Amino acid sequence: MHHSPSKDSAPLRLPELVAIALGGMVGGGIFTILGISVATVGVWTPVAIALGGAVAALAAYSYVKLGVYYRDEGATYAFVKRSFPGHDFLAALIGWWVVFGYISTIALYAYTFASYAISGFAFADNDLVRKVVALSVIGGFLAVNLWSVHGMGRLEDLMVYTKIAILLVVAGVLWGNADVGLAEAAIARDGFPLLGILTIASVTFVAYEGFQLVINATNDMDRPDRNIPRAIYWAVAAATTIYVVLAIGAIAAIPFDDLIAKQEYALAAGASDVLGPVGEYLVIAGALLATMSAISGTLYGASRQMAAIARDGYLPPRLAERSGGIPRLAVAAMAICAMGLIVIGSLRLILEFGSITFLLVCFLMALTNHAKRGETGAHPWATVLSMTGLGAATVLILIYEAQHSPEQLAFVLTIYAVLTVMAAVYAHLSGRLRRPDAPPKLRRG
Repeated sequence: MHHSPSKDSAPLRLPELVAIALGGMVGGGIFTILGISVATVGVWTPVAIALGGAVAALAAYSYVKLGVYYRDEGATYAFVKRSFPGHDFLAALIGWWVVFGYISTIALYAYTFASYAISGFAFADNDLVRKVVALSVIGGFLAVNLWSVHGMGRLEDLMVYTKIAILLVVAGVLWGNADVGLAEAAIARDGFPLLGILTIASVTFVAYEGFQLVINATNDMDRPDRNIPRAIYWAVAAATTIYVVLAIGAIAAIPFDDLIAKQEYALAAGASDVLGPVGEYLVIAGALLATMSAISGTLYGASRQMAAIARDGYLPPRLAERSGGIPRLAVAAMAICAMGLIVIGSLRLILEFGSITFLLVCFLMALTNHAKRGETGAHPWATVLSMTGLGAATVLILIYEAQHSPEQLAFVLTIYAVLTVMAAVYAHLSGRLRRPDAPPKLRRG
């Protein structure tokens, strides 16, 4: 979690706050979802991605209202805890879900980093090599976060805007090489797969995760009532625009077979075919820059949130311990769990687990905003629309998984069952510790 700034420190300005959000959002998701989207809905990929942005805007509405009302850097977890005092299980559940949602995004970013890092080599399709590289990059940023107290600051902002500039250059060049016949032929062949479009819009939701990081900087910004909504809405609009423009360029310039065959690094493979080595290297540079800044930033911010949840008794208490200002055990725990997810899961599993988790969390935020609408000033129709959209998106992913990969769905549901049980255990323990009439613990041994 962030600490209040010192008296002589300058508050974060709007461009920096937008960079914080875009740093988390444009962090590998677009590089990963493109191939999977084209494989499912073909030429309608930009429509699905735009719909994903609309769902993200619904989610953002509740974060803006709750963020301005509470002005608490604890964001998601703090909103639920403060809105429903005394409901230990709900606070514990949101804590466990949020933490593992961030763990899945770290795994996704690392997997994407590895896919693009090895894309130019003969072993580009070797899953074992990809996983080893992904584990290595998490290990590297684990070391950085354990030893470094200070964040990247302005350098992080520079990296964010640089990767966005690279993406826009790539999109522009792809548009310049567009072959309209490719898209026309696909439309004639595929029709309009409405259910597939809605499903992919749900699956791509993880690519929009990250806008809530703005709220973690509440204590470091000037006029949160003005800057939280501006930063979040600008970031969601910018990310949606970038994704849609890039998707249109890709499907108009790159043969679908190339995008589908090389799903893990579709954009680099396609750019190489259309633009040559320079285009390929440009895309790879953008992907590596995007994923590195996102891994580091997510590991930094999410580990502080994990420590805060542990401090409240909803996670193992030792995770709250700090050394030199750094919650070292929390940082290590997040990195190790992300590594574990990479070892046991595929790219698609990680992507869909992340999307389901953040859809569920955002649904709970919409529910919280609805319950507190008298205080937050939220419109009832807007909160109901948010809950409906986010709930429907969650159901669509689950139906899609049940039809196409029941084993994967069973694995995801098992993870949720374990998280729910652990949340119940820690909610019970924390409740007992706070009750004055609770019997003393028995000493073991």
